[in-house]
Parts: sequence; structure tokens; C-alpha cells
Amino acid sequence: MVTKEEILEELKVVSDPEIGMDIVNLGLVYDVQITGDRVYIKMTMTAPTCPVTPWILSEAQRVVENIKGVEAADVELVWEPQWNPSMMTDEAREALNM
Repeated sequence: MVTKEEILEELKVVSDPEIGMDIVNLGLVYDVQITGDRVYIKMTMTAPTCPVTPWILSEAQRVVENIKGVEAADVELVWEPQWNPSMMTDEAREALNM
């Protein structure tokens, strides 16, 4: 069975092309639930007007569904809590000179 840690590690290949940082280190992934071979991801964007939202969501789904042992991934876009820079990892803050 796939683990949450494996899911998060794989999601690091999905980057916000406008910022140049992966969605995990940006703090955009709020929750990962695994039920058997199905994965449910709750995530957000840095702003509601992000023009690449559909691409990021579909990439997250594609990456997770390509993990051995995952049959399907559902990605839900949420706006609560509202994302802010304090949600980024130290790695992201350092890379973005914050």
C-alpha cells in the first residue's frame, strides 16, 4: 500500500511554473488521504486567479495515478484556509529569498 510520504514525495515534481517551486514545498497540499488504492488530495493555489490552476491540478492527479498501487486520485481545490507565504517550507523560503 502506498504511503502519504510517498505521495508527497512524488508531488514534488509538480511545480507552479510562475513561481518555479513545487506544490509541496509551497505549502499548497493541505491533506492526503489514502483508502485502499484510491488517493484523495486537498490542495489550494497561491491565488484564486492563478492562470495555471487547471494544469497544476491535472498534473498532481496524473503524477499520483502513475504511482504503483494507486488506481485513482481525486484532487479537490479548496480555498480555506487561505494560502499565505507562512505555509511554505524553509526550503521554499530560502530558494525564493524570503
